[in-house]
Amino acid sequence: MTKSELIALLASRFPQFALRDVDLAVNVLLDSMTESLVNGQRIEIRGFGSFTVTTRAARMGRNPRSGETVHVPAKRVPHFKAGKELRERVDATFLAEQQLADK
Repeated sequence: MTKSELIALLASRFPQFALRDVDLAVNVLLDSMTESLVNGQRIEIRGFGSFTVTTRAARMGRNPRSGETVHVPAKRVPHFKAGKELRERVDATFLAEQQLADK
């Protein structure tokens, strides 16, 4: 699902809100999450998962085109860990599809 699809879905589920209000709400939410991660904070949404920032150490990599060794600097990257409820719901759907395919 893309951001525009999310906005369209929310606008259709909540017709009392104008499309621009839904767009603003989604953008504020995502901007707030981004700002929290930039500041090194952890975001936890119960039943969905958590977002953290991890640090990748500097390393030596290779240019795939030339095979030349290059230095890759250290960097901070966002990391998502799915919550228990989300994992169980995704797995239940997968298992139900498997059972239908086995019949």
